[in-house]
Amino acid sequence: MRGPAKPVAHIDDVPVRELAHGEKFAAQLGRIGPLVGMEQLGCMLTVVPPGKRAFPRHNHHAIEEAIVILEGEGEYRLGGETHAVRAGHVMAAPAGGQDTAHQLVNTGSSDLKYLCFSTQQGIDIVEYPDSGKVAAAHWKHPDAERPEFVLRTYAGESVDYWEGEE
Repeated sequence: MRGPAKPVAHIDDVPVRELAHGEKFAAQLGRIGPLVGMEQLGCMLTVVPPGKRAFPRHNHHAIEEAIVILEGEGEYRLGGETHAVRAGHVMAAPAGGQDTAHQLVNTGSSDLKYLCFSTQQGIDIVEYPDSGKVAAAHWKHPDAERPEFVLRTYAGESVDYWEGEE
């Protein structure tokens, strides 16, 4: 195990950071994996207010994710389908092309709280079908808050993470 991690942590004690952009995106995010000493499996606590989403719709080419809804309700977009979800639902976001692009939207009247488990490949290619972006990403440091995107392209040029997502 790395650093001061302990094998047990309570979800209420996970340190969170705020993420927000424009009218659509807002969330509190907390990395649980490093907190409990996981190195090959990531785990993120995400709390999304009503009417918002944490991230743009995206698909990973290397990383596979599993999402477990703890509280609230929403819509899970996967490929071309939308699924109503609520507390107790488990969703898959397999690695692959745009047919695996996924996003959770809080459609309820209270916070949507979920855990996202992910494999921890060092390098990933991420596509953003709604904005036409492609990113090459890697974890710069195992304890980094988020991946460092080493290349974001839109029609061949570097752009901001949020470009085209509003």
